[in-house]
Amino acid sequence: MNKLYMGIDIGSISTKGVIIDEYDNIMASSYIYTEGNPIGAVKQVVKNMREEIDTDNYKVVSVGTTGSARKLIGTMLDATTIKNEITAHAIGTIRFYPDVRTIFEIGGQDSKITLVNNGIVTDYAMNTLCAAGTGAFISSLAKRLDVKIEDVAKVAFSSKNKVNIAARCTVFAESDLIHKIQAGYKKEDIIAGVCRAIATNYINNVAKGKKIQTPIVFNGGVSKNAAVVKAFEEITGEKIIVNKNSHLMGAIGIAIMARDSKEERVFDFDIDNYNIETRIASCGRCANNCEIVTVYKNNDLIDHWGNRCEKGNEIKNV
Repeated sequence: MNKLYMGIDIGSISTKGVIIDEYDNIMASSYIYTEGNPIGAVKQVVKNMREEIDTDNYKVVSVGTTGSARKLIGTMLDATTIKNEITAHAIGTIRFYPDVRTIFEIGGQDSKITLVNNGIVTDYAMNTLCAAGTGAFISSLAKRLDVKIEDVAKVAFSSKNKVNIAARCTVFAESDLIHKIQAGYKKEDIIAGVCRAIATNYINNVAKGKKIQTPIVFNGGVSKNAAVVKAFEEITGEKIIVNKNSHLMGAIGIAIMARDSKEERVFDFDIDNYNIETRIASCGRCANNCEIVTVYKNNDLIDHWGNRCEKGNEIKNV
């Protein structure tokens, strides 16, 4: 039996999956929009990847999950490894770029910077409450300008005079965008300004106070926007490395971690045959009154979390 290892990265905007072999070769991958349904998205990602694998000769023996819904999906898939995305992105990046010092990562609704020294994460930071400067931010402004998200970079590169966009806040940025449109600025100049603002906002806020050192690797969906990459290079004065699988790096990292854990359980791809349901309940067993998330597989309780004391462990059914 040839062993394979699966990594799933579940974000608020997109869900990514990869299956790797023991040499880090990607045997299958899938990237789709989460659309507010992480369970459904993961089922589709797993289905997509199964079609790329010869399941008669290969078996997935470890599964890792990361991202905002990592606990839920980890329970659903009986994952051997569940870790945060900072760690997953770092592990994936270091495997391909052992001398990396700085990792930029911009996803659908969050942005992160991770500092690395000799293969060890030494510091990190992420955006706080606002999604300004993220993939959702670009998508929203591009939609208002009637530009397809995949065409943003091409339109930006056609600009001769990019304009300044106030991108520190999503609401202010949209107001500024409307003002620029009404003032007669060209669409391509506004788009170029938005791409520049993404990089500026990141450097001034997410990376504020951090010592950016080379090599710099850029991960996440926004890294596929060449105009944003160019803006980062202009601002930092440094070469920005973008891997061909930069949008999958979190999934790759958690797959590597699942493999390296040495814990193995053969994965059953046929997850459509069971129903996964979450229910929410107030514990009520003490003054904390914790909100407990319970997960059911075909009406059987398989996991729960959210309790701040041992009394929450008494949850049996909701």
